[in-house]
Amino acid sequence: MGWRMTATLALDAYVTEAVFDAGLAAFALGDGRVAWEDGLSGEAHDGAILCAVGHPSGDGVITGGDDGRLVWSRRDGGAVTHQALAELKNRWIDAVAASPDSGLVAFASGREAHVRDLADPKFERAFAHEKSVAGLAFDPKGRRLAAATYGGVALWYARIADQKPVMLKWAGSHVAVAFSPDGKFLLSAMQENALHGWRLSDAKDMRMGGYPAKIKSIGFLENGLWLATSGANGVVLWPFQGANGPMGKQANEIGFDESALVARLAAQTNGSLLAAGLDDGRVWVCDLKSQRLEMLKAEKGPPITALALTGGRVAWGDEDGGAGVAVIPAL
Repeated sequence: MGWRMTATLALDAYVTEAVFDAGLAAFALGDGRVAWEDGLSGEAHDGAILCAVGHPSGDGVITGGDDGRLVWSRRDGGAVTHQALAELKNRWIDAVAASPDSGLVAFASGREAHVRDLADPKFERAFAHEKSVAGLAFDPKGRRLAAATYGGVALWYARIADQKPVMLKWAGSHVAVAFSPDGKFLLSAMQENALHGWRLSDAKDMRMGGYPAKIKSIGFLENGLWLATSGANGVVLWPFQGANGPMGKQANEIGFDESALVARLAAQTNGSLLAAGLDDGRVWVCDLKSQRLEMLKAEKGPPITALALTGGRVAWGDEDGGAGVAVIPAL
C-alpha cells in the first residue's frame, strides 16, 4: 500500500471536526474559523465551533457554535462566504446532522432538536426533550431523526410538527447515534464506556460493553456488514450480517496497540477502508479486505480530535491545531 502526504497544516486552534468539501479537506476550529487544506479560511462564528458536517449538496460546511448560530460556509473563488441558517439567542449549538437524500439539516441546542429544510427557508421544526440532546442522526432516507439524550434515544419524523417520539429506552446518558445503512438498526454511544443498540423492527436491545474508554466515533463499513467504533486499543468491529446484527456474536479488534487508544475513526460506508486517529497523535488506515494496516502519521503528538475519509483521502486534526491530509493511491 503506497501513500503520500498532500498537506500538513498548523491551524493554531483546537480542531473540532474534519470534513471533505468537494474533494478538499475542511477543518472546523475552536476559534470559530473554517479552514481548507489549500490555506483558504474564514471566520464563521464569534466563538468556538462545537460541531460540523458537510452540506447535504456537497458544497460547503455547516457548523454550529457557542454563539448560537448555525452557519453555512463555502468557497467562492478565492474568498469564503458565510450564511446564517439559524440563530438562537444566548444558546449553544453543539450537535448537527445533515441528510443528502432529503436536504434536511438538524441541530441540537439544550433540550431541543431543530430541523431546517435547505430548499424551503420557511420550514422549521423544534422537538422538545426532557433532558439535553447530545447527538443527532438521520435515517438513510432522511425522514426520521434520532436524538440521543438521557435515558435513551428519541425517534422523530423529521417533517411532522405535532407528534410524540418513539422512545428507545436504556438507562444512562446517550451521546452519539448512528443508523445502519439499511435503516434496520440504531446504535448509540454512551457517556459511560459502552455502546448500546436496538433492532428497530421490534426494539430488541443489543448490549455491547467491555470498552476501556468512551466511544467518540461510530461508523459502518461495507454497506452495513460491519460496525466500527473507537474507545479501545484498536478499532472494534461488530458483525452485522443477518437479521440479528451482532446479537450472540463476538466483536473483532483491528490495529490493537497496548500503548494507545483509538480516539477517532472514519469509515467508508460503501467500502472497506477504515482510518483511525489515536490519543497519542498517530493516524493509520486499513483495508478490511486485505487486513493490511498503514501508518499515515507515525510521529506521536497531541491526541487526534477530528478525522475524515473519502475515497482514497484521509484528513485529520488534533487538539493543538495540527492537521494533515494524505492520499492513498491504491488499496
